[in-house]
Amino acid sequence: MPTVLSIQSRVAYGHVGNAASVFPLQRLGVEAWALDTVAFSNHTGHGKWRGAVVPAAAIAELFEGVAELGVLPYVDAVLSGYLGDVTTGPVLLGIVDRVRSEDPKALFCCDPVIGDVDTGSYVTAGIAEFFRDQALARADIVTPNRFELEYLTGASIADVSGAGAAAASLRALGPRIVLVTSLDTDPDRVTMLAAGPDGLWLVETPRLPAMLNGCGDVTAALFLARLLRGESLPDALAMTAAAIFAVIETTLRLGRYELALVAAQDELASPSRSFTPVRL
Repeated sequence: MPTVLSIQSRVAYGHVGNAASVFPLQRLGVEAWALDTVAFSNHTGHGKWRGAVVPAAAIAELFEGVAELGVLPYVDAVLSGYLGDVTTGPVLLGIVDRVRSEDPKALFCCDPVIGDVDTGSYVTAGIAEFFRDQALARADIVTPNRFELEYLTGASIADVSGAGAAAASLRALGPRIVLVTSLDTDPDRVTMLAAGPDGLWLVETPRLPAMLNGCGDVTAALFLARLLRGESLPDALAMTAAAIFAVIETTLRLGRYELALVAAQDELASPSRSFTPVRL
């Protein structure tokens, strides 16, 4: 059974960060250990929330407690998301180094949470630069959305061809695999694109009338889980796209603002719809 150490935000209500990633990982048969970078009542899209960023020193201390149990050799991948504060960046990379010292084959899947096309950047000072200048070169897998891909590469993306070129340039900086979690270049379709050593693949799904928080967190977790289970890049891409489409569809059907992960849990593991990956 693969094991993932997930380092990202936590909310008491709703599904973003670890509250969006841990359950999908578990539902796909992946053991998930969580270190929280913030502790909020809910995601900030509600317009009001309570809570605080977890100090970097506290995250490091919690990790040391886990390490002292002698279990780091079981970690197959580190998954990172929303950091909360730039001081957490060096702690994250230190954790990656410690995990890799126990197992050099352990993966680092970096979701470079910076912002989105509808909100712009929503992280505090220095975090975007940390991802661009430090984390990318250390990552095996990165999972940016379109806004983040443009920031990390300096490219302006207007179509799938431009996204593919940007993903290739991102791979040249270090990551072996790039998953572009969402492209909104078509009014009726959403494109998910993956670039790896064997080429570039895309999957298109119908656009659903929703802007929901946490979709990127779920997508990164599902994609990583399927790669850890040994699925090929195009298969992992297609199954991930089908699963997140079903989650959004279920959420809309139930009239919810938070992702309906539990209601759609069977779709996480075995999506009822299929979408065909196309090689570019």
